[in-house]
Amino acid sequence: MLGFERDWRDEGWLILSNGTLLLEFFPHPDLDPGESWFSCCLRLDDLDAFCARVRSAGIEERDTGWPRLHPPRTEDSGERIAYMIDADGSLLRLIAN
Repeated sequence: MLGFERDWRDEGWLILSNGTLLLEFFPHPDLDPGESWFSCCLRLDDLDAFCARVRSAGIEERDTGWPRLHPPRTEDSGERIAYMIDADGSLLRLIAN
């Protein structure tokens, strides 16, 4: 839904790409996403364009459930960050370069 292509998949590894952006996933069947602190960061040259793509894929801005998007804001650190919870409950921090 976000424009990624599947480059590789087997029972223990999935690689998705969108231009030069690569995402790699590994299964953890015992992980409960509602209880986990797991997350990853995507460092993006155009945070607003990526968030627009997330919204156009039907992922809503809301406070509960998943998938969902929390829109970009400037954190105390000075970094501009949005947050997305994917369909599996994984937290992706979307950070402006």
